[in-house]
Amino acid sequence: MKSLTVALCAVAIGLAPHLASASETYPARTVRIVVPFAPGGFVDFTARLIAPPLSQATGQQFVVDNRPGAGGIVGAEFAARSTPDGYTLVIGSAGTHSVNQSLYPKLPYNVLRDFYPVARLTDAPSILTVHPSMPVKNVKDLITLAKQRPGQIHYASAGAGTSTHLAAVLFENIAGVKLSHIAFKGGGPAVVSVLSGETPVTFATAASVAPHISSKRLRAIAVTSGQRSAVLPELPTIAEGGLKGYEMLNWLGLFAPANTPKAIIERLERESLKVVAQPDVVKRFHTQGAEPSPLGSEAFAAFVKTEIAKWAKIVAATGMKAD
Repeated sequence: MKSLTVALCAVAIGLAPHLASASETYPARTVRIVVPFAPGGFVDFTARLIAPPLSQATGQQFVVDNRPGAGGIVGAEFAARSTPDGYTLVIGSAGTHSVNQSLYPKLPYNVLRDFYPVARLTDAPSILTVHPSMPVKNVKDLITLAKQRPGQIHYASAGAGTSTHLAAVLFENIAGVKLSHIAFKGGGPAVVSVLSGETPVTFATAASVAPHISSKRLRAIAVTSGQRSAVLPELPTIAEGGLKGYEMLNWLGLFAPANTPKAIIERLERESLKVVAQPDVVKRFHTQGAEPSPLGSEAFAAFVKTEIAKWAKIVAATGMKAD
C-alpha cells in the first residue's frame, strides 16, 4: 500500500508541471469559436470580427464554426459538452444564455452550471423592418394593421428565444396585438424570407438588414433601443412610435465550457477586452448599429445571472412559448 501511495504521488507530481504549462502556453493550437446560428446574422458577424485580432494577439488561429439549430440550442449545447481546455468557445446571446433558460423546460444545458463567462463584447438594437409591399410606414401603422388582422401577419425570427423573437414578443405584449411567428435557423435565412415577402415583418439586427434597407428592398420602421441609434439617427425608437417603455437590446459575449482553467479564462478575457477596444473593431461595430459593451469575466457572470432572472419573469408574464 505504501509503495502504491508513493507511486500515485509521483504521478501527481509529474503531472503538475504539465497541467500548469498547458495553461501557461495557451493557446498552442487552433481555437474554435462556435456560432450557434447560420452565417449572415449579428452573432456570426461578431465572431468573424473578433477572430482575426485574437489570432494575431495569440499567434494561433481562431476559427468560426457555425452550428445552427433550435434557436441556438444545438451550438450552445455542443460548446457546453466540449472539453474544457479553452479550444472550444461559443458566442452567447441574450437568447441562448438568458431567455432560453426559462423558455425551454428541457433545455439540454444549464447556463450557470455548464458555462464559464469570459467577457461581454457588444450589444445592439434590432430594427423593425418590413417588406415594401406592406402598407406600413411607422409603428402605429403596424399596430393598426395587426389589430385588423389578428394572427395573420407573419414575422421572421432567427429562432425561438433569439433577440429577433424576444423583440417581437415584447412588441405584441405592449401593443396588445397578435402576430404569427415563423422561426428560422439564423438571421440570414430569416431576412431572405422577408426579402421574398413570405414573412413580411422582422425585428432584425442591423447587420442582417442594413444593405437591403439601403437598396430599398426592405423598409426600416424603428429601432428597438431606448435611444436612437447613432448609426441610424433618422429612425425613431419603437417607444417614440407610441409604445412607451419599449426597449430591447441584444448583447453578445464569449463563453467557455465550465471547468476551463482559470488561467485560460483570464488570458481569453484579457485579449477579448483588448480586441473590442481597438478603434477599427469599434468602427466596424458602429457600421452595424452596435456598440462595444465590454465586461470582464466576473462582472459578466453577475450580469448573466441578472438577465436570466429578468427574462424568467417576462416569459412567465407573457406566456411566451418556443414555437
